[in-house]
Amino acid sequence: MIKTVIFDLGGVIITLDQSQAVRRFEKLGLSDAAMRLDAYTQEGIFGDLEGGRIDAETFRQELQRLTGRQLTHDDCAHAWQGYAKEVPQRNLEALDRLRRQGYRLLLLSNTNPYMMEWVESTRFDGHGHPASHYFDAMYLSYELKVMKPSEEIFRKVLMAEQTPPDECLFLDDGPRNAAVASQIGIRTFCTVNGEDWTNEIYHYLK
Repeated sequence: MIKTVIFDLGGVIITLDQSQAVRRFEKLGLSDAAMRLDAYTQEGIFGDLEGGRIDAETFRQELQRLTGRQLTHDDCAHAWQGYAKEVPQRNLEALDRLRRQGYRLLLLSNTNPYMMEWVESTRFDGHGHPASHYFDAMYLSYELKVMKPSEEIFRKVLMAEQTPPDECLFLDDGPRNAAVASQIGIRTFCTVNGEDWTNEIYHYLK
């Protein structure tokens, strides 16, 4: 029986717009932003930030070096937050409904401090609530020092929650992430960025 539902952030809770993020980083002077930015797993200084190997200030300094121009914290935040296209109201309503139905809801995301400044602000849902309002716990790659699709990140969540994998359902728009979760016994639902999963999820909860 599924008792815990684990959600990815980008591509599941929020609709992603990678091209907007690329344009914003290009505007900062990062000419090869399209090559450096990935929809699922970042590399280089972007991956170092999301993997918790460097902090936000070190990222700013390194990006400044790459672009050859002065950049502020807000410049970096604006560029990173370009990934967020919208937060569909239907998703938020589904989260509220699932909690009322007794499921424990977790967020598991490859993300970074710049993105989380918006996610954990009162601007997140348009109703004055941060994302944590909708979840019982949040597990973030830069805090855990490991990123999906590493098996380790899933095991860390299961250990922290003290829950067996077969009592969990994991929603992610990344096929590799879902595949690794499935290999360790977590039930998975691979969503599509921007598509409505709010009814189909009940098929996986049966």
